[in-house]
Amino acid sequence: MSKSSSSSSSSSSSKVLHLKDKVSGNEADLALCNLTEVPVRELALFPKATVVDLSCNNITSIPPEFCSLIHLVKVDLSKNQLTCLPDDLGNLVNLQHLDLYNNKLTVLPVSFSQLRSLKWLDLKDNPLEPDLAKAAGDCLDEKQCKQCATKVLHHMRAIQDDVDRAREKRLLKEKELGRKKEVKQREREAREKEARKREKAEEKEKRRKEYNAQRAALAAKEQQKKKNEEKKKKNGQAAGMVLMSNVLSADKKVVVESAPKPRRSLVGLLFKLLLLLLLGLAGVAASCRLTELQREAVCVPINAALDDGLSWAREQEGVVRQLVQNLSTAAKEFLESTQTSKN
Repeated sequence: MSKSSSSSSSSSSSKVLHLKDKVSGNEADLALCNLTEVPVRELALFPKATVVDLSCNNITSIPPEFCSLIHLVKVDLSKNQLTCLPDDLGNLVNLQHLDLYNNKLTVLPVSFSQLRSLKWLDLKDNPLEPDLAKAAGDCLDEKQCKQCATKVLHHMRAIQDDVDRAREKRLLKEKELGRKKEVKQREREAREKEARKREKAEEKEKRRKEYNAQRAALAAKEQQKKKNEEKKKKNGQAAGMVLMSNVLSADKKVVVESAPKPRRSLVGLLFKLLLLLLLGLAGVAASCRLTELQREAVCVPINAALDDGLSWAREQEGVVRQLVQNLSTAAKEFLESTQTSKN
């Protein structure tokens, strides 16, 4: 064991032995011991010592642990240097006699009002604040000291009530602030919820407008396509009409131009008319065959006739080929017979 711990242990033991020497029955006489602090731990070892005399020392304060000595009934702290008492002094519920004469106290702890067993109190020669000094009185005899205990307890209970009201008011204020804060929180959450709802509605409306715009664009595109098809049909019809008009104009021109030329042969004139007619028919057939006019009622018989003509030409192709072959064979035989006759 170290030297410091050994000395501390021996010092503690000496205090216990010293206090034991001072205890007699239910009394512990620690007056005039030059104490600067209350030996709380040592007093706690003697729960039967309900009367403690700590007068005429140099004690400046009382530790909070002193308030745990609830077995104390009478305490004498007169003629010390106390400037304050512990806040939990009211825990000494069995305390009946308290002597605080000739100290430096100005106020008492609010918990003093809880000393309901207190019957005797002396606060003379303390620089008490005016209201407390008025409640304490002079305390020059037993009767006045008892009155001092009653009046001071009443005074401290009034202070306790004020403190309780102030605390209650503070709690109510804090509760009100909490309620207002909660209301603001709910309002903020409601605003945020409404904002989210509005954003969703705006997003939905935006998507709906985009969808309608796409539908409108598709409809416009389809309408433009139909217009283009109708325009093509009209252009095809106009081209056919122009071609037919040109053919007719050409025919008229041929007739007009051929009138003043009586010397041309009739066969040449008929050949030209036939050629122009064929050209006109070819233009009409091409218009009905190659343009959008092929679905029109006017072009149906023309396309049918053209198909029939082509079919007939394909059918006659074999006949013409056979005819040419026969003519070739006949010519060959004719040439051979002619050659033989010459020989």
